[in-house]
Amino acid sequence: MFNEKIETAHILIVNDIEETLNSLLPLYSKHNTRIIKNEEKEEFLLAQANATIKEAYISSNEKKYIFLCGKTFRNEAQNSLLKILEEPPKNVVFIIITNSKSTILPTIFSRMPHKIFRKRQEKEDLHLNIEKLDLKDIYEFLKENQRISKNEATNFVEALLLKINKEQLRLTQEELNSFSKAIKLLNLNSRPINVLNTLLLILLNRKNKK
Repeated sequence: MFNEKIETAHILIVNDIEETLNSLLPLYSKHNTRIIKNEEKEEFLLAQANATIKEAYISSNEKKYIFLCGKTFRNEAQNSLLKILEEPPKNVVFIIITNSKSTILPTIFSRMPHKIFRKRQEKEDLHLNIEKLDLKDIYEFLKENQRISKNEATNFVEALLLKINKEQLRLTQEELNSFSKAIKLLNLNSRPINVLNTLLLILLNRKNKK
């Protein structure tokens, strides 16, 4: 996946965080590389932010790379990192690895270069099991994608329909029409997260009718 080191601060949007780390880390020396992530869950919390700040201020004569990893990043964690990301200590390079740019605050996203390695055709694989969909799944998805763009939302709707067809799930004509309506609403610049919320609740209602 990666053939050369990333030498400057970056945000990497990837499909698989662990796979990305396994691809990147052999390119760096172990003694000047640090990985900070939540070992209990995939969310980067204030505790990890505090660990990041502490590690960043441990002086080094060589360039030190600090990888911040999380499927999602809590806002308070990011706010605590704002200053140090903007003005990192000497020889410190921060590399954020996450699954979706929507989890990164605009104040950070606008200040750090980013590279997207997440394949759009794999958008349907968002840990949503349509047959076992529940309110918790919908809540977590909406929380992670609250700042999803119009184009990303459109890709998601199309990919979701593709997944339904691939898994040969039977939808009523009304349910199928909801996908077309979602695309139309997105084209009319309706708020993407609201469109996706409505669509997912329709799929949830379908399951509950069984």
